[in-house]
Amino acid sequence: MSAFVRHPRLRSGKVEARAYQLLALDEAMSGSMLLVLPTAAGKTAVAWMAIAERLETVGGWALVIAPTVALANQHMEGAVPVLGGDDLRPTTLSGQQPAKKREDLWTSSRLIFATPQVVRNDVRNGTLSLNDCSIMVVDEAHHCTGNHAMAEAAELYISHSGSPLILATTASPGSRREQVEEVCSRLRISRVHLRTPDDPSMSEHLSELDINEIKVEVPAQIRELAEPFKIWQEGIVDSERRLGRYVIPGAISHNGLANAMQRAQMAITRGDASGYRSSSRIATAMRLHHLINHLLCQGISATRQFLIRMEEEEGKSKSAKEFLRDTRVRDLNKAMGEMEEIHSKVGAVRRLVRERIRLDPNCRVIVFANYRDTVESLEVAIQDLDGANPISFVGQSSRGGSVGLTPKEQIGRLADFRSGKGNVLVATSVGEEGLDIPSADLVIFYEPVSSEIRTIQRRGRTGRAREGEVAVLIAEGTRDEGAKEAARRKEEYMHKTVRRVARGLSRVPHKDLSNLTGFEVETGEGVVSAAEFVSESRERHKREFAEIDVTPLRGVVEPQQQVPPENFRPTGQTGLDQF
Repeated sequence: MSAFVRHPRLRSGKVEARAYQLLALDEAMSGSMLLVLPTAAGKTAVAWMAIAERLETVGGWALVIAPTVALANQHMEGAVPVLGGDDLRPTTLSGQQPAKKREDLWTSSRLIFATPQVVRNDVRNGTLSLNDCSIMVVDEAHHCTGNHAMAEAAELYISHSGSPLILATTASPGSRREQVEEVCSRLRISRVHLRTPDDPSMSEHLSELDINEIKVEVPAQIRELAEPFKIWQEGIVDSERRLGRYVIPGAISHNGLANAMQRAQMAITRGDASGYRSSSRIATAMRLHHLINHLLCQGISATRQFLIRMEEEEGKSKSAKEFLRDTRVRDLNKAMGEMEEIHSKVGAVRRLVRERIRLDPNCRVIVFANYRDTVESLEVAIQDLDGANPISFVGQSSRGGSVGLTPKEQIGRLADFRSGKGNVLVATSVGEEGLDIPSADLVIFYEPVSSEIRTIQRRGRTGRAREGEVAVLIAEGTRDEGAKEAARRKEEYMHKTVRRVARGLSRVPHKDLSNLTGFEVETGEGVVSAAEFVSESRERHKREFAEIDVTPLRGVVEPQQQVPPENFRPTGQTGLDQF
């Protein structure tokens, strides 16, 4: 029988009692904290309890910021059934509401969910005062770097609030130490709470996740189409290597081209006229890089859409016009105009979706792809499957003839997916973060991504309430293979990086569970204090050590047998000729 947390501001039977969440809450109440838990481990539940305790003990109001309108709205929908109190009047604020209307809404609620852009802009305009805001929850906190509005909103809160407390949450803080340190610095984080999936107290609450890597062979016809462009690109890169501009060893990569472009720009700054020609040639190589990757890793339909989008933008760029006028590009356009989709990945997606629907007609499937072009082509490819009703999910911006979705449309499409009106969500990176869709039991990566953050976020869209499956499609002999390895290495390094940063923080240790006095846990046998519940869980999951160490020793040299005297070599003998 499940145990549930009790608190004056939590509705009965809504928050399952988990010891690792209560431990995180205890530490979060001691100072601003970065909470790093795997996806589906319940970071939101910790936030709900932190908000309840802060409003009860300190007062004021609570603010939750999330990177997208859809995610902010989802947080509110999740909090309303959990957090009690007629005085809360939860509301969501975004750029959809006029600034004048927002001024009244800020003061009419004690629990507000908002996008960081709105918070930043309204504080700067004097529309919002954060003085009485007693807690700010920062969801997907890895965004708090550079000029991101989330970092700026948090900094404004720290400087304006009379008693600031930040709970920053993420499943993927990043593998670069500089990035994690910047997040902690911008949010004035004093402590980091990290738990990994192999933690004994957590593993019993996490669903199994089966990850399958599916290698597909790129059709010979597509490789033939890509070959002229690979030769073209290699010629450009060879020239730039001789000039000392392309210096990254190994296969041609986007990072290598970006570095070469930076060097060309530096040459222009120094007054070197050759930098202009290099800059133009490298820009062409970048276009070729996208074109080659579209062909080899995405397919014919996505490549066709990519070139159509470039044609629509050609009036804005002279180099784009020249690129599209090239005979090789024209020949490719002509060849693709007469072709059906033949890329093996599209067939693999259709097969996976068909099999899943056949096994479970009520299933939900999410397909992630890097490009909108691919999303559009996959939506068309899936439509004719029996029982499949695909829904595309892309960002808000409209560019290159591709129309984005308004926040209202995004929320509506997610609602359609949850309700079953659509059962296959085909999404770009905008769907990677925070989507809480418990019934999504299959996630398909159309291609692996080299970012460990995006990989973790994508993978976290399944296995939230029951066993989930992830299928990663890898085109053999393409950049897909390198991207998969890069993500794996970065993810392995991520937890080490977070621990190193945590050790460098000037925090005061807190281990006595004194911040849990306002919480109780209702079990099948009665009600106990939250501290007792945590202590009992600690005892249950305590590692036992053997009295005798039976680990075999490594590197121990066995004693050698004595060599008989007759086998000794006479002094001075160095060879048989001296015998």
